[in-house]
Amino acid sequence: MSDERPSLPPQRIRVRVTGPPRQVAARNRSRIGDVHEQTPLGDVYLRSLLREQLRLALSVLAVVAVTLGGLPVLFRLAPEVAELEVLGFPLPWVMLGVLAYPFLLVVGWQYVRRVERNERDFADLVEGG
Repeated sequence: MSDERPSLPPQRIRVRVTGPPRQVAARNRSRIGDVHEQTPLGDVYLRSLLREQLRLALSVLAVVAVTLGGLPVLFRLAPEVAELEVLGFPLPWVMLGVLAYPFLLVVGWQYVRRVERNERDFADLVEGG
């Protein structure tokens, strides 16, 4: 005995597909894919991040160079300042040997905070948030 049932013909529904609905595609699209896929738009995003990070690095370098590099120039141009003493130590030794390190720590800490903020802003931009 054969258990054959007559099969019903499949119902066919015609659907015309022209692409994803525009509102849904625009709303759900993440720009992070453009960065990962290295599209021209992703390249623009990445170059803007790199440009901002370079600008920040150069500005921090300029601050450090002017501040620490300017001290020896100050001591050379104004010898009376170089002859001052702080707690029995010459002022140039105190400024370049002691105060320079806390200054560099603060500048480095601020730099890292701003770099991380730039990266968060970039991530928010490309994730569409």
